[in-house]
Amino acid sequence: MSLARNALLTDRQIRVRLAATLTDMITVTDKGAEKIREFLTQQQDNAAVEGLRVGVKGGGCSGFQYVLAFDQSRDGDQIVETQGLKLLVDAESVSYVNGSIVDFVDGLQGAGFKVENPNVVAACGCGSSFRVAEDEPQVSAV
Repeated sequence: MSLARNALLTDRQIRVRLAATLTDMITVTDKGAEKIREFLTQQQDNAAVEGLRVGVKGGGCSGFQYVLAFDQSRDGDQIVETQGLKLLVDAESVSYVNGSIVDFVDGLQGAGFKVENPNVVAACGCGSSFRVAEDEPQVSAV
């Protein structure tokens, strides 16, 4: 299975690189951009901070969780520039967050960044993890 899985990942990496050429890979709302700028201003003394890293990692009850952190760019990152800000996306995360909108919400359950992701097909009840269509089991008529 690992050999087949590696072959799929190679094809996926090719798709990721093609998808990364889209200028609208990730967008940020006005409120989201305002908060990112506010946090970046607070990090001004830290020269290592270049932008907001938007990624995913395995975890949670639905399979994936978002990773949002102020960081510097790394080899292999796709850098999306929007509203004068840099969003840093590692190659493995691109296909999972492609088309997403980063917003900042302030409500009864607290304040923080929220990712609206068109690739999500299911999320856990608390909203901290998600599953994408590529992770859905394949159903065959044969």
